[in-house]
Amino acid sequence: MKILSSNQVARKIKRLAIEICSNHLDDKEIYFAGINKKGVQFANIVGAELMKTSPITINFFSIKLDPGSPLNEQIEVSTDISALSGKKIILFDDVANTGRTIFYACKPFLDIIPERLEIAALVDRKHKLFPIQVDYVGLSLATTLHNNIEVIFNEDKTAEAYLS
Repeated sequence: MKILSSNQVARKIKRLAIEICSNHLDDKEIYFAGINKKGVQFANIVGAELMKTSPITINFFSIKLDPGSPLNEQIEVSTDISALSGKKIILFDDVANTGRTIFYACKPFLDIIPERLEIAALVDRKHKLFPIQVDYVGLSLATTLHNNIEVIFNEDKTAEAYLS
């Protein structure tokens, strides 16, 4: 079942960009970190929308980890983590489910002290098992643990979300 059409996602992304801009009015730069492929796509779309109306410089990087077993493989960060010390970082994921993926994606930041670390998700499911709070939410949805939410990012930079 479709829970977000491409038009609805576009409106939510515009609203998220406005929220981020209003929370970072005095900032000259922000770092956007996308978790795995879909988090990177989400960060890029929100970043493109934010750059339309804001002079804030956005630096993009990615975090790659295995959500099924996050301790079995090294978490890969596509930038020098020490360069992020004292920076404002927003971590992007398409769906915040139990919070486990986001929790482990934060692990590299334990080696530095960022000025601020925030989390953005297009869909936030309301049954966290880990101490994760999403700061920027497109859609908050109460589901059962048996439901699955999939966000599909299209080549034309649109997206849709489905519940199964």
